[in-house]
Amino acid sequence: MSLSLDDVSRIARLARIEISPAEAEQTRGQLNNILAFVEQLQAVNTDGIEPMAHAVDVVQRLRPDVVSEPDRRDAFQTIAPETEAGLYLVPRVIE
Repeated sequence: MSLSLDDVSRIARLARIEISPAEAEQTRGQLNNILAFVEQLQAVNTDGIEPMAHAVDVVQRLRPDVVSEPDRRDAFQTIAPETEAGLYLVPRVIE
Protein backbone atom coordinates (compact mmCIF):
# COMPACT_ATOMS: atom_id res chain seq x y z
CA MET A 1 0.00 0.00 0.00
CA SER A 2 1.32 3.40 -0.92
CA LEU A 3 -0.03 6.80 0.04
CA SER A 4 -0.36 9.64 -2.44
CA LEU A 5 0.08 13.34 -1.70
CA ASP A 6 -3.73 13.67 -1.70
CA ASP A 7 -3.91 10.97 0.99
CA VAL A 8 -1.33 12.77 3.13
CA SER A 9 -3.14 16.09 2.70
CA ARG A 10 -6.43 14.47 3.69
CA ILE A 11 -4.87 12.86 6.77
CA ALA A 12 -3.33 16.20 7.75
CA ARG A 13 -6.69 17.92 7.30
CA LEU A 14 -8.47 15.30 9.41
CA ALA A 15 -5.80 15.68 12.11
CA ARG A 16 -6.16 19.47 11.90
CA ILE A 17 -2.48 19.84 10.99
CA GLU A 18 -1.34 22.52 8.58
CA ILE A 19 1.27 21.04 6.28
CA SER A 20 3.21 22.59 3.44
CA PRO A 21 3.70 20.78 0.10
CA ALA A 22 7.36 20.10 0.98
CA GLU A 23 6.38 18.68 4.38
CA ALA A 24 3.64 16.63 2.73
CA GLU A 25 6.18 15.06 0.37
CA GLN A 26 8.56 14.26 3.24
CA THR A 27 5.71 12.90 5.37
CA ARG A 28 4.46 10.77 2.47
CA GLY A 29 7.87 9.10 2.23
CA GLN A 30 7.99 8.46 5.97
CA LEU A 31 4.45 7.06 6.09
CA ASN A 32 5.11 4.84 3.08
CA ASN A 33 8.23 3.49 4.82
CA ILE A 34 6.16 2.71 7.93
CA LEU A 35 3.47 0.98 5.86
CA ALA A 36 6.11 -1.04 4.00
CA PHE A 37 7.57 -2.17 7.33
CA VAL A 38 4.10 -3.19 8.57
CA GLU A 39 3.58 -5.23 5.39
CA GLN A 40 6.97 -6.86 5.96
CA LEU A 41 5.96 -7.78 9.53
CA GLN A 42 2.62 -9.17 8.35
CA ALA A 43 4.42 -11.44 5.89
CA VAL A 44 6.16 -13.32 8.73
CA ASN A 45 4.73 -16.79 9.39
CA THR A 46 3.52 -16.83 13.01
CA ASP A 47 1.71 -20.19 12.98
CA GLY A 48 2.28 -22.03 16.24
CA ILE A 49 3.62 -18.97 18.04
CA GLU A 50 1.82 -18.14 21.28
CA PRO A 51 1.00 -14.47 21.92
CA MET A 52 3.14 -12.85 24.59
CA ALA A 53 2.20 -10.23 27.16
CA HIS A 54 5.80 -9.06 27.40
CA ALA A 55 8.91 -9.56 25.29
CA VAL A 56 10.89 -10.78 28.30
CA ASP A 57 9.52 -13.66 30.37
CA VAL A 58 9.58 -12.06 33.81
CA VAL A 59 7.64 -12.84 36.94
CA GLN A 60 6.74 -10.08 39.32
CA ARG A 61 7.80 -10.82 42.86
CA LEU A 62 4.83 -10.43 45.15
CA ARG A 63 5.00 -9.91 48.89
CA PRO A 64 3.04 -12.26 51.11
CA ASP A 65 -0.54 -11.19 51.73
CA VAL A 66 -0.42 -10.81 55.51
CA VAL A 67 -1.88 -8.21 57.83
CA SER A 68 0.85 -5.80 58.89
CA GLU A 69 -1.24 -3.16 60.70
CA PRO A 70 -3.38 -3.73 63.78
CA ASP A 71 -7.13 -3.16 63.51
CA ARG A 72 -7.66 0.31 65.01
CA ARG A 73 -11.10 1.02 63.58
CA ASP A 74 -12.76 1.26 66.99
CA ALA A 75 -10.15 3.75 68.21
CA PHE A 76 -10.58 5.91 65.12
CA GLN A 77 -14.35 5.80 65.26
CA THR A 78 -14.51 6.89 68.90
CA ILE A 79 -13.37 10.38 67.84
CA ALA A 80 -15.62 10.54 64.76
CA PRO A 81 -18.73 12.76 65.04
CA GLU A 82 -21.16 10.03 63.88
CA THR A 83 -20.77 6.32 63.11
CA GLU A 84 -23.13 3.43 62.60
CA ALA A 85 -22.37 -0.28 62.14
CA GLY A 86 -18.67 0.45 61.65
CA LEU A 87 -19.28 3.14 59.01
CA TYR A 88 -18.67 6.88 59.16
CA LEU A 89 -21.82 8.97 58.71
CA VAL A 90 -21.37 12.19 56.74
CA PRO A 91 -23.78 14.89 55.63
CA ARG A 92 -25.51 14.35 52.29
CA VAL A 93 -23.90 16.51 49.58
CA ILE A 94 -26.01 15.48 46.57
CA GLU A 95 -29.73 16.10 46.55
